[in-house]
Amino acid sequence: MSLLKFSSEDCGTCHRMSHYDAKVAEELGLAFVSVMLQDTETYRRYRKVLLTQYPNKEGMGWPTYLIVRDVEASFVIHGEVKGGMPKGDFRQRLQELLEALDSEA
Repeated sequence: MSLLKFSSEDCGTCHRMSHYDAKVAEELGLAFVSVMLQDTETYRRYRKVLLTQYPNKEGMGWPTYLIVRDVEASFVIHGEVKGGMPKGDFRQRLQELLEALDSEA
């Protein structure tokens, strides 16, 4: 499972979240991929995942995190966290999504 972070260099909230988002993802056993919209190569690689969730990018938050299984192949999106929040809240939201996935399996 991977956690994709879609963000922008110009976003202050995205920058603040970057101080802990990768570490929290790692603690929860998720591979972390930062996708800056300005990083053309990386954005092109993961664009299909973002556009599956947000076909015209309406309603996405800054940043938007997507929990994805099999991200490099036939990917499946299993949840999302949008917008900025304190580290503890971010961890709790991700944990709740992962627990819901475990209970479905």
